[in-house]
Amino acid sequence: MRVIGLMSGTSYDAVDAAACDIVHRPGEGGALHLTPLGLVSEPYPEPLRTALAEALPPARTTLADVCRLDTRIGQAFGRLAVRADRELCEGRAELIASHGQTVYHWAADGQVHGTLQLGEPAWITEASGCPVVSGFRPRDVAAGGQGAPLVGLIDLMLLRGRPGVPAALNIGGIANITVVPRYAAPVAFDTGPGNALIDAAVRELSGGRLAYDEGGALAASGRVHEGLLRRMLTEPYYRLPAPRTTGKELFHAGYLRSWLAEFERIPPQDLVATLTRLTARTVADALRPLGATEVFASGGGVRNPTLTAMLRAELAGTPLRTSEELGLPAAAKEAYAFAVLGYLTLHGLPGNAPGCTGAAGPRVLGSITPGSRRLRLPAPPPVAPRSLSVQTDGVTVRACALR
Repeated sequence: MRVIGLMSGTSYDAVDAAACDIVHRPGEGGALHLTPLGLVSEPYPEPLRTALAEALPPARTTLADVCRLDTRIGQAFGRLAVRADRELCEGRAELIASHGQTVYHWAADGQVHGTLQLGEPAWITEASGCPVVSGFRPRDVAAGGQGAPLVGLIDLMLLRGRPGVPAALNIGGIANITVVPRYAAPVAFDTGPGNALIDAAVRELSGGRLAYDEGGALAASGRVHEGLLRRMLTEPYYRLPAPRTTGKELFHAGYLRSWLAEFERIPPQDLVATLTRLTARTVADALRPLGATEVFASGGGVRNPTLTAMLRAELAGTPLRTSEELGLPAAAKEAYAFAVLGYLTLHGLPGNAPGCTGAAGPRVLGSITPGSRRLRLPAPPPVAPRSLSVQTDGVTVRACALR
């Protein structure tokens, strides 16, 4: 089946569309085979990005704002889906899986009570003609789970069977990990800010001219302010037990300003260096007790060499690799993951990992918006997928069975 996965992360800078062919072969121990076809990305139109930024917590908003954002984000996703189908799929896409844009994740007292992703799927279906699977997170939340990180199931399928204790790390606006111990249950959770506070600082320091620390240049030119770092590491979130999730409801510009109020003026480059070290330190602190022996990183943070250098130093010898070594480009891994989750939903198969999210059990995720043709749901396969292999240029990069 030819599937397009649509994703916009907590940095809300662009929409990604990753296309792939997915084949399920129950006779091979439930193997799922994914062949990447490529990635296309487009930034949100500036008026939409501005409206989204102005509506996100802790800002006040209205239902009119929410309605307009839901429509315009859906239209942006729909335009990119059409482009991905044309440029990557030769017009033969059969399914679109849309994560949407997270605008609120209602977490309190260690529990997630609700989650909201915007991007009305009807606009995507109307533009592309394809059926769309969307709204992945709420079902896991309704079952008592955190609703994140949902890529945990895909990480398990990629990492299980590797020697030692492999871990997957995604550094978006928020950073999350999946760790697969050899003789214990897997663990997945948000470690804390990925790029969120770095981006917030750069925007404020540049008066909105810059959206992020390109190439980690600002952080590289600064020195870590140890006093600020120590204070920020006292954030209670870092001591919550797994599974735990967070978002920009906590880690936003106002949050940063509240910490800075305790200190005299800190030079801009030192502030960015300190926030970059904070991300590296909290990721490493989360991985260390779990005994990770190798880490496969993905997400926008991988493009920041200062952050990755700090992370390598904090990991103290634990190899830091990228998801390319598993066959999935670092910039596209999450979009490919949601393509797989959409495929599972269409086939009536669970898409969550209850041990990672805390849900009461396996659940089929999301809702299906029919396309222009009559919707025919495939029969669930007799064997659920137990592994994921990625095939590039005819070569299988990864194939490990779940134990």
